Amino acid sequence: MLGVAKIATDKVIPAMQQGEHASVIGIASRDAAKARAAAARLGLSKSYGSYEAIIDDPEIDAIYNPLPNHLHVPWTLRAINAGKHVLCEKPIGLTVAEAEQLIEARDRSKRKVQEAFMVRTHPQWVKAQALVRDGRIGELRSVFGYFGYFNRDASNIRNVPDFGGGSVMDIGCYLIHTSRMIFGAEPRRVISLIDRDPEMGVDRLSSIMLDFDGGQAIGTCSTQAAAYQRMHIVGTTGRIEIEIPFNAPPDRPCRIFVDDGRDLFGGGIETITIPTCDQYTIQGDLFSRAILDDGPVAYPLEDTVANMRVIDAVFRAGATGQWTEPS
Repeated sequence: MLGVAKIATDKVIPAMQQGEHASVIGIASRDAAKARAAAARLGLSKSYGSYEAIIDDPEIDAIYNPLPNHLHVPWTLRAINAGKHVLCEKPIGLTVAEAEQLIEARDRSKRKVQEAFMVRTHPQWVKAQALVRDGRIGELRSVFGYFGYFNRDASNIRNVPDFGGGSVMDIGCYLIHTSRMIFGAEPRRVISLIDRDPEMGVDRLSSIMLDFDGGQAIGTCSTQAAAYQRMHIVGTTGRIEIEIPFNAPPDRPCRIFVDDGRDLFGGGIETITIPTCDQYTIQGDLFSRAILDDGPVAYPLEDTVANMRVIDAVFRAGATGQWTEPS
């Protein structure tokens, strides 16, 4: 584990320790004392006082990179060049050009490299995709969602523009990623409204529209609003609602609501319960199996770059107020 970020120590490591196909043995920090404390708390056998030290350890096969957004590509490249496989937090880069460097490094090194959109392999999203694919809601027409929470701490990395902070990079990327996933296609054009914090400069409220062939996706994300998240998938004969689409709880079942649209009072709703699971455990096991079996990762870097193209277009559209083509 590269760094002692909260997501690493509180979510990813404990979850991966429950998996079947990997052992989490070390954690690194630029502060050796922090690394030792984290290793002791989590029961890890190794701690490192620098990122270089863990990357250069021959006993380590793969690195999880949960560093701030602006450090994703530089340290992922450093790990790939040292012969490590890398599972890197989202968004994998700040720009398309950054992300494209990883494809070249992956192809040259023959290492496994994947962006850590843990929602991608959660059973509730796998089920939602199957329902759409099987025609349960007729022809897909619309995806719309909301993802928000409140954080106005100026020292938090999510509120530092130079670190890739702001609502689109932190949580809007989920709305974009899952919309593309459900449509199984790339949007032809993008338009957005972006409101920035007058003091910190990060986008604090953003609304996005993606124009697909035959349908549309609309999403609003905010880092200065009440905590809430929901996704809706609407077709010609029904709809799907995902109750907690992104921060799926690891300690209780998740629910998907499938409505046949017979009335406005929920008379046609079927509740599908997804058994309790941890999406970080699933993500870690699938990535580990890809390494052990020398098979494909859950989704390739080409998909990651395509997502970055849409994110880039969102920011360009927000600046111009015009429809913008991802490129």
